[in-house]
Amino acid sequence: MVVEPRVKDYICTTAHPTGCAQNVKNQIAYVKSKGVVKNDNAPKKVLVIGASTGYGLASRIAVAFGYGADTLGVMFEKESNGRRTATAGFYNTRAFEEEAHAAGLYAKSINGDAFSQEIKDQVIDTIKADLGKVDMVVYSLAAPRRTTADGTKYTSVLKTVGQEYSNKTLVLKDNTVTEAHISAANEDEINATIKVMGGEDWIDWMQALSDAGVLADDVITVAYSYIGPKITFPIYAEGSIGQAKKDLYKSADIINEKFPNIKAKIAINKALVTQSSAAIPIVPLYITLLYKVMKEKGLHEGCIEQMQRLFMDKILDDTQVDDNGFIRMDDWEMRDDVQSVVAEHWDTVNNDNVKDIADIDGYWEDFYNMFGFRIDGVDYSADVDIM
Repeated sequence: MVVEPRVKDYICTTAHPTGCAQNVKNQIAYVKSKGVVKNDNAPKKVLVIGASTGYGLASRIAVAFGYGADTLGVMFEKESNGRRTATAGFYNTRAFEEEAHAAGLYAKSINGDAFSQEIKDQVIDTIKADLGKVDMVVYSLAAPRRTTADGTKYTSVLKTVGQEYSNKTLVLKDNTVTEAHISAANEDEINATIKVMGGEDWIDWMQALSDAGVLADDVITVAYSYIGPKITFPIYAEGSIGQAKKDLYKSADIINEKFPNIKAKIAINKALVTQSSAAIPIVPLYITLLYKVMKEKGLHEGCIEQMQRLFMDKILDDTQVDDNGFIRMDDWEMRDDVQSVVAEHWDTVNNDNVKDIADIDGYWEDFYNMFGFRIDGVDYSADVDIM
């Protein structure tokens, strides 16, 4: 069939298999262009939990083609039923495995709920059978809900903490600037968000892997977060998501204290268009203003540029951290000369000037690219096999 994008709110309900494959190839080509890392301590067997889109996929590509690493990925994606396309992450993963195998690399993926014990057991069995042990674990889950071992279901919320908040936002369906009113989360909602997006499951994974004896000595594990500027603090760093991220930071400390052979690290990444960030009020407007400034200054990075720089330049060097011990991949975003211009534009942006001072086209390009659309070199008028 001919596959076209169908956009609803902040999600695209279709994905293009050829476009997704080309997007993966483009990211691999970028990593290859930077060369293989020259470090004897570079991990060679890597588990990526949340490996099919965004930062997780870029991480997998970066370690495979930058370290020459064998990779095992965990994803939660839907296959095509013959009438509807598969999810983008399904096509991404298939394309990655094909490219990795062609390069002589081990690449296998397990499709299921990463929060579940069943998937943890499958991963452990696969590591024992195929890899022996892993020397890096990337934890890059961005799930909206979680069912714990006792059957309790938790759903995260995108709300403030303490009091409701209003500020400018970008309405994606018509690219207009309007006011967003965000209600405050109650205690149950905050706790549920921490359960879903905090660090408890990260600890559970490291405990399970350690107990099973499938972690190499001095294994590195890394989880991702975002802090951002004061503009986004009420909805992000100080909001319900922020409370979950604080729990993630504590979890890194717990892992480091509990397991002497594990180095747990937190990477603070740059604001980018992802399936997660598109859902957060206020953030898309900030991203469009940020993109404009960073592109003008030659500082803009997408997911693959961020992850290539993280794994090649920073993660293996224990000195590349801030006072909190975080690896700051948002270092270019948070430069004073960037944030001062973004703040000035935030104060003045409106429907009359938004297209001049915000990179709306760049936002939408990244959005469609996530689902395999608007990729150069792909014939979108051609029939494709969606299976």
